[in-house]
Amino acid sequence: MYNEVPFEVLIGKTITEISNTPDSLIFKTSDGKKYEMCHNQCCCEDVFLEDVCGDLDDLIGSEIVTARVTTNSDLPPIGDHESYTWTFYDLATRKGAVTLRWYGTSNGYYSEEVDFYEFYELIGD
Repeated sequence: MYNEVPFEVLIGKTITEISNTPDSLIFKTSDGKKYEMCHNQCCCEDVFLEDVCGDLDDLIGSEIVTARVTTNSDLPPIGDHESYTWTFYDLATRKGAVTLRWYGTSNGYYSEEVDFYEFYELIGD
């Protein structure tokens, strides 16, 4: 099971592992929690991790001191998309910083946002 949580929940946590796939990033933390950054695609949209600026290994083993989200849709890319959004996720530890740049396009009626989930297990019935 999972709940959507704010990205800033990572502040004060120590990441122990990061798994990177074309569609998502999964963060495991020292307190046993697991978080996923992804987008659930619909028919007329496309959202993907376009760039990682920095070394993800700098985030492992040190406390997260910065977890910030910013968006930008001012500079249109070349193409015929009706709507587009860049979302930047900044994470920093004392060892270094990483910016995750996600890019989303749609026909204007679908989400271009990235979701951030915390996973949890149900105990008992």
